[in-house]
Amino acid sequence: MPKMKTKSSAKKRFKVTGTGKIKRKHAFKSHILTKKSKKRKLKLTHDGLVHKADEPNIKQMLTLK
Repeated sequence: MPKMKTKSSAKKRFKVTGTGKIKRKHAFKSHILTKKSKKRKLKLTHDGLVHKADEPNIKQMLTLK
């Protein structure tokens, strides 16, 4: 049986922490930034964690299972 390939889109977007959680970037921070408030842009800058319900799908895309 061949090796499982990692989804290229997933490996570019997600990182696994030391405790096994999955980090992600916030969306809506790439363009059209003039109409967004400074507070909103600052909150989008920081990394977030993937929701627990979505973790199995992402782990499958990263072939961590």
